Amino acid sequence: MNQPARFGHFNILPPVVKNLLIINGLFFLGSYIVSERLGMDVFNLLGLHYWTSEGFQPYQIVTHMFMHGSLMHIISNMFALWMFGSVLENVWGGKRFLIYYLVTGLGAAIIHNLTKGIDIYNLSQMLDPDTVAQVKMYGYDAMLTEEDIYWSPIKRALNFAINGPTVGASGAVFGILLAFGMLFPNTLIYLYFAIPIKAKYFVIAYGAFELFQGLRNHPEDNIAHFAHLGGMLFGYLLIKYWNKNNRKSFF
Repeated sequence: MNQPARFGHFNILPPVVKNLLIINGLFFLGSYIVSERLGMDVFNLLGLHYWTSEGFQPYQIVTHMFMHGSLMHIISNMFALWMFGSVLENVWGGKRFLIYYLVTGLGAAIIHNLTKGIDIYNLSQMLDPDTVAQVKMYGYDAMLTEEDIYWSPIKRALNFAINGPTVGASGAVFGILLAFGMLFPNTLIYLYFAIPIKAKYFVIAYGAFELFQGLRNHPEDNIAHFAHLGGMLFGYLLIKYWNKNNRKSFF
């Protein structure tokens, strides 16, 4: 049976969180080994592309969640997964936690691609139809060979929006953060291990910051802010669905 754990038997590293940490770690090490030894562009293969890109494959909807672009990227995500996810798995049980993790990760991918579609439309309006057609036809190969560096900034931005891969577990991690804030709103989180803030205010502030950064849409910002918000949105909806007949608890 998959019963939620009692607080008297708190597991500091529950099985689902542990296995997610291991899988992410193996993907991270494996991607760099394969890239260095075999010369394969693993990030382009397993990262999530926009669904009209030549590089898009259905499996990327899942595999991108286990890929990370840098050591700091994976350390920050895995630390948050352990710190907040362990509490949730102890409360919910492994099965429900895993469902939540995957749903928020997939939801983040959906929202990210929807906002990418808006960016593609807006960028396309800045170029003539023939140029847009050229980017759509040759952009994927141009990015692989780095020939797109000779294009104008707008053409490169359009090409990256269509053919640039997205990697990371951040969408699911933001969903976990949202759930922690909903279940334990008055729990203190210590920013930089020194500044106390209640979980509910931390989640609200972080969500507002991500929304501001996403709407700001700085061209040099490679962070998928709306994917983070997508993870929070799908997490909120899933928790509300689970809790629709139970007003006293979230499990």
